[in-house]
Amino acid sequence: MKQDLPDNRIALNPCQQNDFTSPLFMTTQRKLYIFLLGLFLCIYLLPLGIRPLMEPDETRYGAIPREMISTGNWISPHLNGLRYFEKPPLGYWLNSASILAFGENEFAIRLPSALSVGLSALLIMLLIRQACPRDEIWAGPIAALVFLTSIEVPVIGTFGVLDSMLATALTLTMVCFFLASQATRGSSRQRWFLVAAGLGCGLAFLIKGFLALVVPALTMGAYLVWQRRWRDLVGLAWLPLIIAFLTALPWSLAIHHQEPDFWNFFFWHEHVRRFLGGAQEAQHSEPFWFFFITAPVMFLPWTFLLPAAGIGLRRSTQGHETRQLVHFCLAWFCLPFLFFSISSGKLLTYILPCFPPFAILVSIGLLSLLRANRFRPFQIGAGVAVFIFGLLPLAFFLIQFIGINGIEAPYTKTWQGLAALAGLLIMALLPLAAGRTQNWNKKVILFGLAPALLLCMVPFLMPDQTIEKKSPGALLLAHKKAVNADTIILSDEESLRAVCWYLQRADILLVHDAGEVTYGLGYKDAEGRLLHLSQLRAKILAHQGKTILIARARNYRQWIPQLPNPKTIDESGQDGYIFATF
Repeated sequence: MKQDLPDNRIALNPCQQNDFTSPLFMTTQRKLYIFLLGLFLCIYLLPLGIRPLMEPDETRYGAIPREMISTGNWISPHLNGLRYFEKPPLGYWLNSASILAFGENEFAIRLPSALSVGLSALLIMLLIRQACPRDEIWAGPIAALVFLTSIEVPVIGTFGVLDSMLATALTLTMVCFFLASQATRGSSRQRWFLVAAGLGCGLAFLIKGFLALVVPALTMGAYLVWQRRWRDLVGLAWLPLIIAFLTALPWSLAIHHQEPDFWNFFFWHEHVRRFLGGAQEAQHSEPFWFFFITAPVMFLPWTFLLPAAGIGLRRSTQGHETRQLVHFCLAWFCLPFLFFSISSGKLLTYILPCFPPFAILVSIGLLSLLRANRFRPFQIGAGVAVFIFGLLPLAFFLIQFIGINGIEAPYTKTWQGLAALAGLLIMALLPLAAGRTQNWNKKVILFGLAPALLLCMVPFLMPDQTIEKKSPGALLLAHKKAVNADTIILSDEESLRAVCWYLQRADILLVHDAGEVTYGLGYKDAEGRLLHLSQLRAKILAHQGKTILIARARNYRQWIPQLPNPKTIDESGQDGYIFATF
């Protein structure tokens, strides 16, 4: 005799179910949102101020906003008092606002990035809620869960860089454009969504420049062509373009008036050379396949469920209203991913705009599959995750507690090693629990929670070698009282940003290499700010008793023949930094 399936296994599409309850797990929208809010607080907000700032990115995005505040120049970004034209100012403005609100500390520098992730998650839920008008309570929150727990998102989202802000502005653009494309042509609803899309595009431009135009254009153009909506290629584009132009115009005119050479440097050096130049010209040059082999790691743990989600997507788009949303998200994911793969310069952070569509596609696919009572693809993916993740605690235990020749243990404190081991064990056990439960929504949530504990503990578990190599903050703060207004500070390029931030100075003299401030040193008012090694000794001897040198330890060891004997010297480790007085 055929038995009725329990309510939580009814084979309905994610956008067709509007009255679904589960007595075993979260049953209401309110509980789902409280759960996501708690997850966001634990991973993204509460640990923000724990670990020290890391060189070079976090200290850079602290030093530049600090100089904006101290000088009152909100138009032209400066680093160490030198023109720094690699980015427009919006990211610096947001960090400056955070510093003014919370002070000059680690929490303030990282807060805008973390809040950007939360806003992206809200936009993802808004998009699914609007695209699924029958008020389905699971697809949106599950997509937010996929987004918040995909490894790259929290790693970057709790780091003081601009990429999460850019991804959020682009997500706003994409969400609003899609909703406008689904609205009645010529309606006020469509116009307002197009205005919001243009605003998002303009804000993205003010964060990272012309990339904000390329990613939406590729996605929107491909989607409209796919839908054969030829008329809308122009009809839906003109209003967002005007709004984006008007959003960026005031600052664009102001920077041209203040620094006439900005656009020449910013366009050719930061865009043409970086994305289209050859391997010798582009920054961070990598081969075409770089993202194809690294992205599976960045999308963990959900990489293991991609086959299951793909099977579910095929089912969900057969004669269903989610087809257009799925098509849009496929274009949103694939076109930017290919664009960044083709460009010469590559960093893992570049593909962050691909994570919102990834989360939506995985959510729709998994829910469609599991509600059809097809658990086997999920079980296989979870089993692979258990096997792979199960190897990690074993490998870590051998390295940390047993020892392997040639591999240094990451932690000197026993509690850190035990905490890391616990996080890795839970990351392996939760997919096992997800595979064993018969409750479909509990399956997805347990699987998504697999990396959560480890992600919460990461700020407490930075390896000793990483702190030594990337964070001179403790060393600089220990000697800050010895630095006064008359002290001449010399620094290598690798330490510059941290010196500016922690010692609150913008007049540091660079030694040997200019690095990323090479362009700023080319201006006449920056003459004498870079000392070659042949000038270093003379500078120190001419100002004995009030000169400080801060550098990477390996650089200092190379410069010893050029230096007089220091009065005092302190270091943060063999591979860390030195603080020498002369």
